[in-house]
Amino acid sequence: MNADLFCEIIAGERPAHVVGADAVAVSFLDVRPVFKGHVLVVPRAHVETLSDLPVADVGPFFERVQAMARAVEEGLKAGGTFVAMNNRVSQSVPHLHVHVVPRVRKDGLRGFFWPRTTYESDDEAAAYADLVAKAL
Repeated sequence: MNADLFCEIIAGERPAHVVGADAVAVSFLDVRPVFKGHVLVVPRAHVETLSDLPVADVGPFFERVQAMARAVEEGLKAGGTFVAMNNRVSQSVPHLHVHVVPRVRKDGLRGFFWPRTTYESDDEAAAYADLVAKAL
């Protein structure tokens, strides 16, 4: 197993505010939260990205993400949640993790600062769609 911060938390070698743990995943508060109550859900097994997670583990892992989204919303009386993950780019720890961030209306979070663009033409959009479909 590759050692990383999240593996250390999972192993109990590093302190964290754990809010849930089972054989599939461990969930704990992010130390640099977007908003208070921001939880990270990580698979217990070390994988770096979503593509590395074995297919058989995807469903069970996302069941934990879904349950955490529900718990954050209900437990914090939030209006909803923002659920996101990065794969490699902007992934500060090389261990798959899903952010579950509590949200309320007018909390100031605006699209998570994602720049938007447009396709030059329908043909260009079709070409991108084709490249992704072929890779699938």
